[in-house]
Amino acid sequence: MKRALFIVLLCLAGVYVGDDLSLRFRIPKSREPFGVVEVKRYYAVPLKDHKTEFMPLDAQPQACIQSVFPHFGYSPCWYLRRNRRKPIQM
Repeated sequence: MKRALFIVLLCLAGVYVGDDLSLRFRIPKSREPFGVVEVKRYYAVPLKDHKTEFMPLDAQPQACIQSVFPHFGYSPCWYLRRNRRKPIQM
């Protein structure tokens, strides 16, 4: 059991390192490593009757990275495209 877990962790580490190297050395050369996704933010204001009022804000562009995992402090673009709405809890 420990050997199988070690192999799985080793494979995950290999995928992460490969993902990082492909970004650092721009493999393939034609791929742009960074992207931009429009994120819609809104205030989520709790009311006294245990309901929540949503107050939308303007959509803001957010920089992202074209990878499987987060790198360089940026979220992956695939994650931001799936989670475009960001609530700001009050």
